[in-house]
Amino acid sequence: MLSLIYRDYIACLNDKDWTKLGQFVHDEVSYNDVPGTLAGYIGMLERDYEQIPDLHFNIELLVEDAQTVAARLLFDCSPKGTFLGVPVHGRRVCFRENVFYRFRDERIERVWSVIDKAAIEAQVL
Repeated sequence: MLSLIYRDYIACLNDKDWTKLGQFVHDEVSYNDVPGTLAGYIGMLERDYEQIPDLHFNIELLVEDAQTVAARLLFDCSPKGTFLGVPVHGRRVCFRENVFYRFRDERIERVWSVIDKAAIEAQVL
């Protein structure tokens, strides 16, 4: 069941429909163990889309248990300027993110994310 909610969450991100994000994310949400708020989470996503105008979340692998969704996301995009400390400057890069989401009451309350920076570096350095 959480995987269906998660797929709707990803669709919401890809549509950049921030008005609906509260349906999927708690008002208090942590990202890589840093406490935050829904408004801060939206701000982070807005910055991501500003830095990567063609950002699109593609689910490559999805696993769930009673409270957690684990996903491997694929990105094929062209970040502007420097991305994760790597001078990409609009070049197209392909990379993956491994991310775990802890749910409470069918909404995300904790996110743990690791982006494959080495894959980006291998393509541009």
